[in-house]
Order: sequence, then C-alpha cells, then structure tokens
Amino acid sequence: MSEKSYRSIAKSVSWRTIGTIDTIAIALIITGKAELALSIGGIEVFTKMALYYVHERTWNKIKFGKMKNTGSDYQI
Repeated sequence: MSEKSYRSIAKSVSWRTIGTIDTIAIALIITGKAELALSIGGIEVFTKMALYYVHERTWNKIKFGKMKNTGSDYQI
C-alpha cells in the first residue's frame, strides 16, 4: 500500500507544527529570549518540513514492513 504525496505533505505540516512548538519552548528555556526562540523555530520549521517530506517519500518506496494489497479485506 502506498501513500499519495499530499498525505505526506499533510503529515509533515502537522508533525512540524508540534515539533516547532517544542523547539521554540526549548529555545526559550535555554536562551530566555522570546525573539531568539521564535527565530530558531521560524527557520527550523521550513528545513525540517522539507527533510521530513523527503524522508517520508523515501520510506514509501521501501517495501520493508509493508503487506501486499490482496484486493480483499478478508485475510487468513
């Protein structure tokens, strides 16, 4: 079973939203500066979305751990 590319994009955006909030929070705790924390989060959101998309599409091409679609929901 393969996934459409728009599914990978949606997963990337949702995961990066969570990840960016986490990065900003950690940067704020470490630096104590909201402007710096937001700058770090603003940069990493784009780089990590692109990396995740490439990672997800690469894994979609790998057969490891996938089952063949038999055309039937019933399997023995």
